Amino acid sequence: MDNIQRTLVFTATFNESENIEKLIKLINSQPYQLDILIIDDNSPDGTREIIISLQENFKNLYLINRDKKLGLDTAHKLAYNYAMLNKYDFLITMDADLSHNPDDIGFFLEHLKNHSFVIGSRYINGGKCLMKKKDYY
Repeated sequence: MDNIQRTLVFTATFNESENIEKLIKLINSQPYQLDILIIDDNSPDGTREIIISLQENFKNLYLINRDKKLGLDTAHKLAYNYAMLNKYDFLITMDADLSHNPDDIGFFLEHLKNHSFVIGSRYINGGKCLMKKKDYY
């Protein structure tokens, strides 16, 4: 990945305490230098506390905690602005519920060499979601 300099992987969370540690570890197991941004909408289930404890071991993990549930749309806009302000070359968004496979990050990075925008969706013709939470455990 010679021409890829800085990549930010983003996910929004609300009550993802069962998934978030696994997701962060799976992202960090990828053979790429990635930063991770999590925007949490003040999850009452302890998601934020898990992320904060993981920051001790993962220096590439960043958290924005919002005071209340503001929704996915505004979280994506905030992540985009964060990526721009911090001069990331690429932004990859994933769901925190493990419905997106972190192993696909390499696929996206490879295609970003020749394309300015890459999207993967289980909702397009031929798209599917083969991963289930149990596949990660």
